[in-house]
Amino acid sequence: MPGRLLRGLWQRWRRYKYRFVPWIALNLSHNPRTLRYVPEESKDKVISDEEVLGTLLKVFQALFVNDFNKQSDILTVFPEPVKSKYQDLLSVQHPGVKQLEYRHQQQNTFTPEEILYKTLGFSVTRAPSTLISAGKGVFVNKGLVPKGAVVSMYPGTVYQKYEPIFFQSIGNPFIFRCLDGVLIDGNDKGISKVVYRSCNGRDQLGPLKMSDSTWLTSEIHNPLAVGQYVNNCSNDRAANVCYQEFDVPAVFPIELKQYLPNIAYSYDKQR
Repeated sequence: MPGRLLRGLWQRWRRYKYRFVPWIALNLSHNPRTLRYVPEESKDKVISDEEVLGTLLKVFQALFVNDFNKQSDILTVFPEPVKSKYQDLLSVQHPGVKQLEYRHQQQNTFTPEEILYKTLGFSVTRAPSTLISAGKGVFVNKGLVPKGAVVSMYPGTVYQKYEPIFFQSIGNPFIFRCLDGVLIDGNDKGISKVVYRSCNGRDQLGPLKMSDSTWLTSEIHNPLAVGQYVNNCSNDRAANVCYQEFDVPAVFPIELKQYLPNIAYSYDKQR
């Protein structure tokens, strides 16, 4: 019994130590691969914000059109030009199929992973990590990822520096700290899951969802929303991806916000 308890505590420490500031400070020099020097916030860009936005719009529009038969309630509140835009996209993706006919052709729809592959040339998935005691990881399961491509998004509730997150942070390895001190809780279990669902329901406007909550389940509608499971590099394996911060612009199409896997903790702090 004591041996099992000690092994359990050791495994918890191995996961937690990367969030323990004194341990991090003492061990930074031991593994320079884990360091990524950023002189200032404005220079923390591997690709431009325009490229990131373009990728998100491209993927989200493809997902929207693929799910067109379920978007009728949303489309009824939009003006005719918006409806025409997606009707044109639908005709490109499914030539010769009219809107009414498409609603009855469920076999023509693809999975979100297939849409990602058709749109960007690759797809990613969550799976057990090949690193020891690393839990789940993210893998490319189809296609090839070009250099500089957006491969995932870090989902979760967004907290400002002054907002309460103590109870959500207990035993939580998925809290990501941005350069400006803003925190993103990407945990899909426990209190974090309850908080996200609550905020998601709070911000919904009739049929219009302001964020995606399916990343909390096994059936993800946005296949990019797996970034919290991307593991850090190790002594043996260098990192092949890096984080880049991106603020979704206020003019982001409201019909596509249903695929954004982030929600602000406070209603008046849309980020």
